[in-house]
Amino acid sequence: MAWDFETDADDQAELDWIEAFMRTEVEPLDHILGNPYDLKDARRNQLVRPLQARVRERKLWGCHLGPDLGGLGYGQVKLALMNEILGRSRFGPTVFGCQAPDTGNAEILAHYGTAAQKQSYLQPLLDNEIVSCFCMTEPQGGADPKVFTTRGEPSGDGWVINGEKWFSSNARYASFLIVMVVTDPEAEPYRRLSMFIVPADTPGVEIIRNVGIHSGEEGSHAYIRYNNVSVPNENMLGGRGDAFAVAQTRLGGGRIHHAMRTIGQVRNAFDMMCERALSRETQGGRLADKQMVQEKIADSWIEIEQFRLLVLRTAWLIDKHKDYMKVRKDIAAIKAAMPKVFHDVAARALQLHGSLGVSSEMSFTSQIIESFHMGLADGPTEVHKITVARQVLRDYQASNDIFPSRHGLKLTQQAREKYGDVFGPIDDQI
Repeated sequence: MAWDFETDADDQAELDWIEAFMRTEVEPLDHILGNPYDLKDARRNQLVRPLQARVRERKLWGCHLGPDLGGLGYGQVKLALMNEILGRSRFGPTVFGCQAPDTGNAEILAHYGTAAQKQSYLQPLLDNEIVSCFCMTEPQGGADPKVFTTRGEPSGDGWVINGEKWFSSNARYASFLIVMVVTDPEAEPYRRLSMFIVPADTPGVEIIRNVGIHSGEEGSHAYIRYNNVSVPNENMLGGRGDAFAVAQTRLGGGRIHHAMRTIGQVRNAFDMMCERALSRETQGGRLADKQMVQEKIADSWIEIEQFRLLVLRTAWLIDKHKDYMKVRKDIAAIKAAMPKVFHDVAARALQLHGSLGVSSEMSFTSQIIESFHMGLADGPTEVHKITVARQVLRDYQASNDIFPSRHGLKLTQQAREKYGDVFGPIDDQI
């Protein structure tokens, strides 16, 4: 049995092109433009649209999409190698047509949308002519749908939605929202909720305020109130009570794609750390020659490589099984590991840059805050660790003896029984 860690030559050529294109054309956008999702920004469109056209010409647009949706149907391993490059830039995913949450929302529409909805929402979303919002979490319930209170009540040939949603990313720029609401409050917990398409201009959709992550940042995570918002029956995605199943369509892929892009961000911090260590001198020598600095670099490299291999292995398992649920443990594991690796590497890089590192002139404080965001997005780290533990324990059985199954004396007796012809009669030691 052979294990192969090499990338196909043709695929590597594409990755090399993406690497150069990102460095020279895309990454500079982070320093001169605002939000990648602001389609009303004329300068954004003037600079981004031509780059998107070049990506299309290279046939690298929307590579996560199947051929039926205009993509190449890349598997998760190829997407992982691609996304760790795109993740270095805020604009990278948008330029390549694979930005969250639009990718996940497109998956939902592809699976559950009507022909008319696909024409109105899916195709423009895939073309980045519009952007979208996944509206799930609530101010009193966080990410736990079992305690959500936003309600959808039947009314004529449709539904009326009332309630509040919290931290709905990109709602201020979105043409439509995919909203999770309680439609059967008396049903068992996982059948209480349904999913709806709500056009952003529907009367009663009120953005109370937009919340930022970083101090002084223009917020794009909306606190939304739904005031008697009416939607027709056909705007329900899936059946009544199917919200959990609909959400899983997007969450498995979304979580691993977050991890892929995070590798790119972590490598950014690591690259800056290494450059600083080689460039700066103090106490009679370079930082790179100080053993405590060397420890920081070694620990960071080891953690990045370990995490990257875990992500690639998980991507390979998804490609193998074609089923996110069969890889649930592995996806939860990378989601739990991701924020710590991101935080620790960015914090070490900040430390080596001294006062410059904590200033707004460098990206480290933003990266550290973003690491905490990664520990909350798509479910908090604690929930994913619970998932890992439960999945792991399914492969084990309890011992029905007072002593563990690998108790030393018990193993000795079993070994003597197996090789009794060599050791003679067995003494009763247990």
